[in-house]
Amino acid sequence: MAKPLVAIVGRPNVGKSTFFNQMAGHRIAIVEDTPGVTRDRVYADCEWQNYKFTLIDTGGIDPQSDDPLLSQMRRQAEIAIETCDVILFFVDGKSGMTADDESVADMLRRSGKPVMLVVNKVDNIRMMDNIYEFYNLGIGDPIGISSVNLLNFGDMLEELCRHFPDPEAEPERPDAIQIAVAGKPNVGKSSLVNRLLGEERVMVSDIAGTTRDAIDTRFTAPDGQDYVLIDTAGIRRKRAIEYQSLERFSIVRALAAIDRCDVALMVIDATKGVTEQDAKIAGYIDEQGKAAIIVINKWDAIEKDTGTMNEYIAKVRGDLKFMAYAPVLFISALTGQRTDRVLETVKAVYEQASRRITTGLLNDILTDAQAALQPPATSGRRLKIYYATQQETNPPTFVMFVNDQTLMHFSYERYLEKQFRKAFGFEGTPLRFILREKQKKED
Repeated sequence: MAKPLVAIVGRPNVGKSTFFNQMAGHRIAIVEDTPGVTRDRVYADCEWQNYKFTLIDTGGIDPQSDDPLLSQMRRQAEIAIETCDVILFFVDGKSGMTADDESVADMLRRSGKPVMLVVNKVDNIRMMDNIYEFYNLGIGDPIGISSVNLLNFGDMLEELCRHFPDPEAEPERPDAIQIAVAGKPNVGKSSLVNRLLGEERVMVSDIAGTTRDAIDTRFTAPDGQDYVLIDTAGIRRKRAIEYQSLERFSIVRALAAIDRCDVALMVIDATKGVTEQDAKIAGYIDEQGKAAIIVINKWDAIEKDTGTMNEYIAKVRGDLKFMAYAPVLFISALTGQRTDRVLETVKAVYEQASRRITTGLLNDILTDAQAALQPPATSGRRLKIYYATQQETNPPTFVMFVNDQTLMHFSYERYLEKQFRKAFGFEGTPLRFILREKQKKED
């Protein structure tokens, strides 16, 4: 089930980043008592009473400013609003309601999204009377909190979670492979989508109006396999974003699509190589455990000799070390070069991510791996892995029962992953390991 996206918005200096850092559990956003400090959105996966969601921090919205930096921050916040499921509208309980708060409230009403009005900086119970003037914004009942001392956090989070689906509900498994075409703007995502939806495909439907305001396009490939393409950027319909630093605007749209997909196509511009923003998006794909393919687009624009492709692969592998499992495709969406291989590879990596290994076969490989390289020992105590079982697919997740979790070194876990991949494949998908301690009597 895709995690809901929650955007924190409001004018500058109302404490949005302080709240974000409290929720994230560690300092991520820059906190300073100066408007305009939080220049880029950041996100964090959060959990409250079994409800999981992704929190998006945004720069402050200054409706009146013509400053280019503040204008970019305002556009970032607008994109977060368009993409999210729930909006936390932050205002300042110390300074009171302002004209800028009213302007932001008007913007949020037009969004049509659920909005929670959060009055921050209510640092003690005596300040609760400060929240009442914010009823004049017409957004609903204000909730007073303090991001500094966590006052009223529980009530606020309980109200937030009422907007989310039941976490215990079984998600419906779609009958088609869901593909997210991810990447920063101007790498050729729209051109690739158009190639994949060429005249030789059988178009079924355009499904509009999802919670994230994207367009999901369903189609059937010539081999009869059904797919759904998730439009990550909305560039075909939202031309207003095509100005200034577009790279800053891409990640929130990508989050929504990646959360819902089965396979992510990480599209990279061959003429630019792997940029910092590419690495951020690829990192999110890996964190969410999605099967992935690295698609190097605009390969037709590269001058080549006999070793160019291998050199390029080595550079990509070096920049995206955490995604070593993902196959690399070189294509040109403009000319159609090798684009026929994209869906073939999507189908193959989806099948790998959906593989389930029997417990007996899994433990045979685990036994052989331990015989070839003994588990590590620390302070005279050696790690013992009693047995393993596969818990889930998409991504393949394995539970290993051990004598002491703290004795598992990351290098040995990486070794076991390599042995599992050597035995079972798993190309294109991350693997997850869960350790559980099990007491076993010694002979």
